[in-house]
Amino acid sequence: MSKIYITTAIPYVNGAPHIGHAMDYLLADTYARYQKGLGNEVRFQAGTDEHGNKIAKKAAELKIDVKDYVDQNSNKFREFIRELGAEPTDFIRTTDANHEKGCQEIWKKLEDHIYKAEYEGWYCEGCERYVTDKEYTENNGVCPDHNRLYEKLKEENYYFKISDFKEQIKKAIESKEMAILPDFRAKEMLELLKDSPDVSISRPTSQLKWGVKVPGDESQVMYVWIDALSNYLTVLGYPENDISDFWPAKVQFVGKDILRFHAIIWPAMLLGLGLPLPKILHSHGHVLADGKKMSKSIGNVVDPMEVLEAKGLPAFRYFFLRHIDTFADSDFTWEKYDAAYNNELANDLGNLVQRLANLCKKQDLAGIKDFQPEKDAKYLEIMDSLYFSKAFDYTWEKVQDLNREIDDKKPWEYNKKIKASDEDEAEKLTAELHGVLIDMAQKLLNVAHLLAPFLPETSEKITNIFTAEKITPPEVPLFPKN
Repeated sequence: MSKIYITTAIPYVNGAPHIGHAMDYLLADTYARYQKGLGNEVRFQAGTDEHGNKIAKKAAELKIDVKDYVDQNSNKFREFIRELGAEPTDFIRTTDANHEKGCQEIWKKLEDHIYKAEYEGWYCEGCERYVTDKEYTENNGVCPDHNRLYEKLKEENYYFKISDFKEQIKKAIESKEMAILPDFRAKEMLELLKDSPDVSISRPTSQLKWGVKVPGDESQVMYVWIDALSNYLTVLGYPENDISDFWPAKVQFVGKDILRFHAIIWPAMLLGLGLPLPKILHSHGHVLADGKKMSKSIGNVVDPMEVLEAKGLPAFRYFFLRHIDTFADSDFTWEKYDAAYNNELANDLGNLVQRLANLCKKQDLAGIKDFQPEKDAKYLEIMDSLYFSKAFDYTWEKVQDLNREIDDKKPWEYNKKIKASDEDEAEKLTAELHGVLIDMAQKLLNVAHLLAPFLPETSEKITNIFTAEKITPPEVPLFPKN
């Protein structure tokens, strides 16, 4: 048995959970369930990022205490995770006392790579970061993510020397000591690494008050990086506790828009702390709406709660884990969602379960109580590659194969032959029919086993039907058409 640590990026709590957050949680939960199914011990982290000016300003606008504001919003994310059927073992908030204390200890451990300097540059409050002159020029002075003019700021901050670690990070990415998935993202990160400047890690209290105080300097507050990125360690109890049972993380799941911070700043921090790098940084693409990036200004944002409520959790997990490519940008439309539900979940799987269970019931067949899933080497290979949408496609091929087998073997036609046969022949045909049905039931149970990381609720229902004392179809189909 191995000890596996899986992480998700912690969202900023100044807004409601969105589809991008859902992808982080779904992918991590799928991998966690897969690893647990292999018998491994898993820690799966989630949490919320709760400091910064945007939080303080929003609370002030709403005229509520900033701590009450982050409490409310952090709870929204906890509830959202539950709604998705995800089951993290650990949930961290950057306002937790242990986290804040841990950040200050981490800062002290990194002091040999920290210096104070005055800086003047272009700043985006939405991104909470300075941009290079090159980025400013390329974007015509406007942040493309927030559609907001960059501000010219001049202030004295502490800086973390990324320059101390560039060569080590480069070697780690190239050697896949820290693998970045998909591979083409690794090449992007290597290019970004070449021009990566030392990074600002504090702001003066005159500009930012809601945050973790810099140890030894009351005039400065920690800026997002050491505060937010450290959560992956502090949730394990670092630096007070030995975290070597679970660190380095097996996989860290992040969206492509924040990969650069996890591939450059984060490994620099770890190297400065003398800790090993994560084994895999898994970067997923964006969910598009009608082929366009979701944007409040365009008005095409898809509310994940609305999608969840439309057809239920299994349908949500099915679409976003199969039809949204694990690595590439993919499109969501309500038409595609309805088609996937009716043509695939209802027709392919729901109808298969109903037909086969009915055929078994007519023969009064007992469930397969001693069922043991077969080892599927191809499935394991794809799951280990972390290309979950491909693994789901592979599993669905087995659903479709079983549908074709039922149509080809036509078990319902045995009854005519049995009625028209003598006693010995009828007994032989009955035994043959039972063998065909039990073989199909075993294949469907194997499918349910492969589905378990993706659709745990559906997998459990199928397993219960075909391992019961008597096989009986569900009173309501697993996926009623609508």
